[in-house]
Amino acid sequence: MMSQMEGGCPVDYNTITDLFLQRNMIREATAFLLDVLKPNLPEHAFLQTKVLEINLVTFPNVADAILANGMFSHYDRPRIAQLCEKSGLYVRALQHYSELPDIKRVIVNTHAIEPQALVEFFGTLSPEWALECMKDLLLVNLRGNLQIIVQVAKEYCEQLGVATCIKLFEQFKSYEGLYFFLGSYLSSSEDPDIHFKYIEAAAKTGQIKEVERVTRESNFYDPEKTKNFLMEAKLPDARPLINVCDRFGFVPDLTHYLYSNNMLRYIEGYVQKVNPGNAPLVVGQLLDDECPEDFIKGLILSVRSLLPVEPLVDECEKRNRLRLLTQFLEHLVSEGSQDVHVHNALGKIIIDSNNNPEHFLTTNPYYDSRVVGRYCEKRDPTLAVVAYRRGQCDDELINVTNKNSLFKLQARYVVERMDGDLWGKVLDPENEFRRLLIDQVVSTALPESKSPEQVSAAVKAFMTADLPHELIELLEKIVLQNSAFSGNFNLQNLLILTAIKADPSRVMDYINRLDNFDGPAVGEVAVEAQLYEEAFAIFKKFNLNVQAVNVLLDNIRDINRAVEFAFRVEEDAVWSQVAKSQLREGLVSDAIESFIRADDATHFLEVIRAAEDADVYHDLVKYLLMVRLKTKEPKVDSELIYAYAKIDRLGDIEEFILMPNVANLPNVGDRLYDEALYEAAKIIFAFISNWGKLAITLVKLKQFQGAVDAARKANSAKTWKEVCFACVDAEEFRLAQICGLNIIVQVDDLEEVSEYYQNRGCFNELISLMESGLGLERAHMGIFTELGVLYARYRHEKLMEHIKLFSTRLNIPKLIRACDEQQHWQELTYLYAQYDEFDNAATTVMNHSPEAWEHMQFKDIIVKVANVELYYKAVHFYLQEHPDLINDVLNVLALRVDHTRVVDIMRKAGHLRLVKPYMVAVQSNNVSAVNEALNDIYVEEEDYDRLRESIDLHDNFDQIGLAQRIEKHELLEMRRVAAYIYKKAGRWKQSIALSKKDNLYKDAMETASQSGDRELAEELLVYFIEQGKKECFASCLFVCYDLIRPDVALELAWMNNMIDFAFPYLLQFIREYTGKVDELIKDKIEAMKEAKAKAEDEKDVIMQQNLYAQLLPLALPAPPMPGMGGGYPAPPPMGGMGMPPMPPFGMPPMGSY
Repeated sequence: MMSQMEGGCPVDYNTITDLFLQRNMIREATAFLLDVLKPNLPEHAFLQTKVLEINLVTFPNVADAILANGMFSHYDRPRIAQLCEKSGLYVRALQHYSELPDIKRVIVNTHAIEPQALVEFFGTLSPEWALECMKDLLLVNLRGNLQIIVQVAKEYCEQLGVATCIKLFEQFKSYEGLYFFLGSYLSSSEDPDIHFKYIEAAAKTGQIKEVERVTRESNFYDPEKTKNFLMEAKLPDARPLINVCDRFGFVPDLTHYLYSNNMLRYIEGYVQKVNPGNAPLVVGQLLDDECPEDFIKGLILSVRSLLPVEPLVDECEKRNRLRLLTQFLEHLVSEGSQDVHVHNALGKIIIDSNNNPEHFLTTNPYYDSRVVGRYCEKRDPTLAVVAYRRGQCDDELINVTNKNSLFKLQARYVVERMDGDLWGKVLDPENEFRRLLIDQVVSTALPESKSPEQVSAAVKAFMTADLPHELIELLEKIVLQNSAFSGNFNLQNLLILTAIKADPSRVMDYINRLDNFDGPAVGEVAVEAQLYEEAFAIFKKFNLNVQAVNVLLDNIRDINRAVEFAFRVEEDAVWSQVAKSQLREGLVSDAIESFIRADDATHFLEVIRAAEDADVYHDLVKYLLMVRLKTKEPKVDSELIYAYAKIDRLGDIEEFILMPNVANLPNVGDRLYDEALYEAAKIIFAFISNWGKLAITLVKLKQFQGAVDAARKANSAKTWKEVCFACVDAEEFRLAQICGLNIIVQVDDLEEVSEYYQNRGCFNELISLMESGLGLERAHMGIFTELGVLYARYRHEKLMEHIKLFSTRLNIPKLIRACDEQQHWQELTYLYAQYDEFDNAATTVMNHSPEAWEHMQFKDIIVKVANVELYYKAVHFYLQEHPDLINDVLNVLALRVDHTRVVDIMRKAGHLRLVKPYMVAVQSNNVSAVNEALNDIYVEEEDYDRLRESIDLHDNFDQIGLAQRIEKHELLEMRRVAAYIYKKAGRWKQSIALSKKDNLYKDAMETASQSGDRELAEELLVYFIEQGKKECFASCLFVCYDLIRPDVALELAWMNNMIDFAFPYLLQFIREYTGKVDELIKDKIEAMKEAKAKAEDEKDVIMQQNLYAQLLPLALPAPPMPGMGGGYPAPPPMGGMGMPPMPPFGMPPMGSY
């Protein structure tokens, strides 16, 4: 209640607390202090410390609750920390200590501190202090505090640093702590050192399963380092080491370690269950370690088909222990294995043992010939040849036979292979053994061969190798001498081909003596070899007449022989070839006759093209009539009509088009028209009703009336234009106007017609055409506009009337350009205004005023322009040409122009007075330039009334400058205006001085009063006394009443014998101050009454509170405090706690807090 009193408790809080404590009223004292210390003020630091001390000594749990609430922050923290430590509140002590030795002393009491609270406290320490505390905990009780240290390291590893934590555990050789710490961090780390240390810690703490798991799953540890550690550790379980070596390729090291430590069971388990693919490496290392063969054989047989054969054979072959695999390989073969490596190894073993190797090499289909052959080369070259022959290993067989001079075997192999690339290789001039091989081929291999294909392949190879002479002799011996190959088709071909290439003089003899050869192919080869007569003989012998005549035409180039040959054989195909050749040679008439003999209509396009080039249309008509009997082609019928037209057979054209035909008549008509065959084109266009083309054709024939009639039927703009232009050129203007009226209704064609008329100087006829077009139902804007343009160019007098009548139907921009070109300024201005181009309209008027200016029109235009600069250009324009109307224009522009700029323009021109009415009208805007200009005019005119009115209403001007100019004016009123300006500007001294100079004392007194400056007012009083102006002295006292000090006024009046003149001022002053004193007395009396009433209210409140306190139970008497009076004995001191004795204070349970 006391703490809630208004204005605070009148008694000291410490005194009240001591009163409670003297009576052992711990509860009341604590409650009181908690209540009064709620604001947590710095000046209450002592009381905060005191309430905590009381409860830490008596009831530590209550102090703990107070500290937990965090309501105090200004108490003595070191003192409270000591008390918390002595009271067993170690967590609170840690929170309050700020020195490392104190914290290290308290923190070792882990038996009395909640682990979680201790872990959270470590989060408040710096990394350095935290590490020091962790070291102390491990030093005091490594086993007991290890779990807490691990938890702290896990929680704050980022702040402490993982490496620092690891170093800490290693310092105390606590591998168990290191194991638990790194176990939580391992999954998120990729540091190889961390993974290795975890493996090391797990191994040293006996966590073999965890070591096995990490070595199997982790990808981040250093394999070499881990392998070396595990080998040194010699764990009873070798699976971790197996994982490392298997994953990172240390299988030989693993095998050596396991064999050296007699851990054969793990070798078998690794090969059989973990990775059979690495069994070859295991076997190789066991062989190096001189392991018994029985164990190795058993190990290999235990894996069987899972074992990779190739690397196993390589490992054994490198150590010359291939026989070790005999049983294993035979077992695989018996199971049906077709693995090439199995059979390669078995073959090598058979070759080494010389156990009928030729049978194996010729019958076994699975071994690799290159591998086994290479193995045989140094042991038995003939066996290598057998192996290479079986696998067709050409390069290897050639090399081994060359090296060992086995050319007979090489020749037989090459002949049997029949491979062109192989023949090319052995017959290469670069081959030093070629001559030896050829001898064996000729003498042994080919005579032994019974295969024509082998002989043919050999002959071709000889040809390719450019050995023609040897080849011819060989072939003559085989073919021409009665042997088994005399009638061989291929050999006869080869003999003739070889002769064509090597000895052409023998070719004709061979053609006559041989019958069983490929005539067409050999004939083509003869043609390529330029043996044309031999080729003609071959084709003629085999009745290939077309090829024969082609040789005569294309190669021998004798058309006469070809014609004779054609007459002799009488074949259509032959005549056709002759005809084509004649056509190529330009014998068009002969070619057409030959085509007719061949009855060949397939080349009509070439014939037509050639006939047109040669201008032989009579022959072409005969040919096309023949072609029409065989085919129905539009091209044929069309060309026939064209040919009739070229030879002027118009009647045949009319007869032909009435008959059924497939001619493309539109194209024919266009072609005839293009080539100026107008009469024929007229027949075609009239027949197909192509009125447009017909009209154009009639124009070309000068039949203009017919052309107009045709154009009317065509009703096409293009046709109308062509006919119209033709009529204009022929000066048929009546017909041209008929056409033109149908053209100008099309907007796109109007301008073209107009330009055509104008280019030919037909201006009147064009205007007449346009005027006639105005009355058309389809008349459009273009007609009206174009007529306006024509008026602008040729009939200016009609232009304005036309514009005003049809302004809504005109293309105004186009007409504007025309008027601008023709310099019709009045009409141009009108058009600009109609088109809302007011800027251009105003510019035109000002630039061409003699013709375009009209005042009312210009006023309407100028207020609508968008370019502000035109306003000022208009001002210049009127100032130069119409100064009497400038105010009228400026009044119109008053809301749009910059008045300052207008004034500057007029001032520079020296005609400022000319726009005085305008400036008076716009002065309400309070523009500085306007105000100064008018004020200057008023000064010049000495119109002080208008000047004062201007100054009062419009203050935006250089007031001081104006005042300085007129303060010496000869007129008194002007000088008075200057003083007035100084007063408005706040220059009170200058205003008063100017008023005093002109004896304007009333103005001086008013200025002093308005200034609010006591010094100025008193100086003015002194001035009046000095001048002997007693009445002015009295007046000044009243005018400046608020500024003049009474003592100064009385002193001046008394000293200058003016008391009578100062007495009215004195009476007024006394009356004013008497009223003020009365008001103060009244206010004081009211304040005293209010204070008395407030005191009585407070007394009533205290009495009510005392009545409530009497209803509460009485408290036990408290012993007196040390140093205070009273009859109670002092309590015994609290020894054994390392603190000075304190009086014990009893305190009931804190249920009410």
